[in-house]
Amino acid sequence: MTSAEIRKKFLEFFASKGHTIVPSSSLLPDDPSVLFTTAGMQQFKKYYTGEADPMKDFHSLNTVSIQKSIRTSDIDEVGDDTHDTFFEMLGNFSFGGYWKEEAIRYAHEFITKEMGLSLSYVTVFEGSAAVPKDEESKKIWQLLGVQDIREEGMKDVFWGPTGNSGPCGPTTEIYLKNKKGQDVEVWNVVFNEFFCDGSREQLLAGEAKLIPLAKKGIDTGMGLERLAMASQNTENIFATDLFAPLMRPLPETLDMGTRRIIADHLRASTFLLAEGVIPSNKEQGYVLRRLLRRVLTTEHRLHFSPQILEDVILSVIQEYGRDYPELVEKKNDIINQYFGESGKFKNTLGKGLKELERLTAIDAGEAFKIYASYGLPYEVVKDVAGEKATGFTRADFDAKFKEHQEKSRAGAEKKFGGHGLLLDTGELKAANEEELKKVTRLHTATHILQAALRNVLGLDVKQMGSDITTERLRFDFTFPRKMTPEEIKQTEKIINAAVSRAFPVSFREMPYEEAMKLGVLAFFKEKYPALVKVYTIGEEGKEAFSRELCGGPHVRNTSEVGEIKIAKEEAVGAGVRRIRAVVK
Repeated sequence: MTSAEIRKKFLEFFASKGHTIVPSSSLLPDDPSVLFTTAGMQQFKKYYTGEADPMKDFHSLNTVSIQKSIRTSDIDEVGDDTHDTFFEMLGNFSFGGYWKEEAIRYAHEFITKEMGLSLSYVTVFEGSAAVPKDEESKKIWQLLGVQDIREEGMKDVFWGPTGNSGPCGPTTEIYLKNKKGQDVEVWNVVFNEFFCDGSREQLLAGEAKLIPLAKKGIDTGMGLERLAMASQNTENIFATDLFAPLMRPLPETLDMGTRRIIADHLRASTFLLAEGVIPSNKEQGYVLRRLLRRVLTTEHRLHFSPQILEDVILSVIQEYGRDYPELVEKKNDIINQYFGESGKFKNTLGKGLKELERLTAIDAGEAFKIYASYGLPYEVVKDVAGEKATGFTRADFDAKFKEHQEKSRAGAEKKFGGHGLLLDTGELKAANEEELKKVTRLHTATHILQAALRNVLGLDVKQMGSDITTERLRFDFTFPRKMTPEEIKQTEKIINAAVSRAFPVSFREMPYEEAMKLGVLAFFKEKYPALVKVYTIGEEGKEAFSRELCGGPHVRNTSEVGEIKIAKEEAVGAGVRRIRAVVK
């Protein structure tokens, strides 16, 4: 069964069981505690905790999705048979609609009947001091005729929260065999029955509290790559139709591990570039730069044509473009950003490699100096230096990186009079009064923009995220297609009319529930306190131009914003668009 057939079969199977098909969310989550979307459940966290209403948003208590995901924790493992950086997570979810028996039976039916595969074995939670043994799941598997049921502990079969807190619970895992006869975990069925008030690390250390959820929920995740490996009877994920076309342009003289790393890293990089991530030394951009520079170093050292790596990127776009059209739409941007990073890196790459050759032994301090001076990330130093770099680990390198960041932050605080940033909300950052004025104007502009979009495109438009710098605003919103030039022009017209009419901007505090009854717009992925600020753009006593929950800051009058220009409108993911705008 091809990967395209698996995707289709999975969605259709759960749709037939009463699940609403929900498009993949962006790889860039709204949760500031994580860099990337790492699982399908992240876009649904609020439905497990009761902060959002699934019936209102999906007309069902059950959903199904295929989620674009990235996990940086597996970068060091890429090159083996099963680990990758970017992957697609097949998942079915229930927010109080069904519980263990249905979840396990659905999984068993899909694997054995729809896919025609045999289970190798399953795992269930053996229990702990805080949570009892999962006897119920074990009995359900036994009734389905599964003989090999293994009990494991909290480290393996208790799913911790994503980020600093969130839903969690015991799991049951499904293992299948690959062509080598090896057992591979393919599907993880999580029984979300607790809210964890700490991270997974704190949970495992016994430092986090488990609070029973008012409504129990189901959260499952199955890696498409691993399922394809079992279905297509290959020895590893790289032999499936998801990777084989990407590896075809690579020279056969390369060892298999290197071929796999290049295919994986360029696939992940292509998706990140399509999301608008730009290679940099911070956050998501830092991860993207690490991925790209690792493969660019291989190209440089082995002297093969730059066209080869471009061909791999084009293969990613071709193979995945039907399911993720944003790749096709952003093709030119992806290629241009790739070659831009390639040009920057190659200016110092040769010098960095010579420095590595000169050193007889490399510790974390030396490795970080090479990174800071020549841009060679941890993976490149390890790959190139070999035995000379065995004396330090990624944790050692990351510690040096963190130390450098803290010194830089201290320097910034000294530069700005000992106060650091005047404003840092995650979305908004300002280092001085002048920057504060700029981001305040741009933040108010996002309110005006959302109101205009809902006027032009319809009331189904909802905010999916925003990011503001002193130069521009970025606004993500739900919409199923590309905006037409006429729609963009009309949106700009409404925006600037609101600016020219000099609407007052005011706020008042009220209970959250009262605000919702008034129809105030809220960012549904945000968690709001009991008492909220409602910002209104418009004249008192008349129908407001905009009314939203927000923490500010804002201008006092829309005339202060200035003329707004939409610089770009593009896809972020299925059903999500992005606008970049500037103010003059």
